[in-house]
Amino acid sequence: MKKKTDYTLAIIRFIVLVITAAVISIVYHIPEKAVLHIEDLKGMWAGFAIFIVVFLLVFSIRKADEWERAIVLRFGKFRKVKGPGLFFLIPLADRITQIVDIRIRVSDFSTQKTLTGDSVTVNVDAICFWLVWDPQKAVLEVENYVDAVVLSSKTALRNSISNHDLSTFLERSDIIEKQIQEDVDKKTTEWGITVLHIEITDIQIPEALQDSLSRVAQAEREKKGRILLAEAEIEIARKLEEAAQIYLRNEPAMKLKILSILNEGLKAGNSMMLVPNSIAEELETKDIFGLKALNEVKRMKKDEE
Repeated sequence: MKKKTDYTLAIIRFIVLVITAAVISIVYHIPEKAVLHIEDLKGMWAGFAIFIVVFLLVFSIRKADEWERAIVLRFGKFRKVKGPGLFFLIPLADRITQIVDIRIRVSDFSTQKTLTGDSVTVNVDAICFWLVWDPQKAVLEVENYVDAVVLSSKTALRNSISNHDLSTFLERSDIIEKQIQEDVDKKTTEWGITVLHIEITDIQIPEALQDSLSRVAQAEREKKGRILLAEAEIEIARKLEEAAQIYLRNEPAMKLKILSILNEGLKAGNSMMLVPNSIAEELETKDIFGLKALNEVKRMKKDEE
């Protein structure tokens, strides 16, 4: 990872060098004359040496942000991981080979025209959340750890597509994501990198297959609707069976239910109701509505007249 130029540190370096040069010019003032004495030459060399030392010291100061780690090599061999904050390097001996960002990163990747387990061509897009927990391993053991993570994730995704049917991707993508994450993390852990999560963002399938899947999904919804309706009918039948058993054991309750049904029909404003003969005869025998008594009263009135 390339580090952006720190203009604050550059300005501080420039100011220090300017001040150093001004102080040296004042302390080691060279008189304006054609012939210089040995003392004057010594002063010039002393001032120049001091300026070089300050210059090297100033440029040996480096700074890393809180989320950055600097990989320092000394004469080509690994020395130490520096940062965050200010740190010093030995001039001409130490150098920063790379700055590593240890924050969580997001890398997108995709597979083009991969066959699923049931021989369906799909294009899958996904993103990978990962971080570097050991900058030393990431830099020293892998040439380009960013590309290594992306390529490993792409390979694991392609293998997962080949081992599963399309229906699994569409219905249980969380299982696929977990499997890919585990496969990639096993490989990247040796590099000092942890893969936190893999997320499938898009699955593209052929248009001809989309129409077929739409019809299948519609048929599946109809199937579920009919199953729910049948289950409701079964539940209603069970309740009616329980009610019939209760009415069978309790004759008055049955008669009250019959009267309740007749009453509801009359409330609805029906001028005529069809009632089974068995019910009508039973009602007439029991004189439920008082019709028999009413006829008896009318007959007695006629006899008196």
